[in-house]
Amino acid sequence: MSYNPDLEIYRKKLRKMLPQLEDRYNVKYIGLFGSYVRGEQTTESDLDILVEFSKTPTLFQFINLENYLSDTLGIKVDLVMKDSLKPNIGKYILNEVRAV
Repeated sequence: MSYNPDLEIYRKKLRKMLPQLEDRYNVKYIGLFGSYVRGEQTTESDLDILVEFSKTPTLFQFINLENYLSDTLGIKVDLVMKDSLKPNIGKYILNEVRAV
């Protein structure tokens, strides 16, 4: 994977946010995947984020986190729980994910 300055901006922002995300949302792992990792993003792309929790969130908490990340990062976020990955597509996501 080649260097993508846009990806690195989001990784840096998320890295700074991680302590707050751990405290507020029980996030224990966060990584990026999808078009930004592959360097194929366009102005219409969302930011695909893989997340793992130390405590399973309610649906409301999950949506609240997704909205919070979208608002804070200034880009539409598609949040995916690591535990909910389907085996056939999950292996592709796990192969390209970049931890923050």
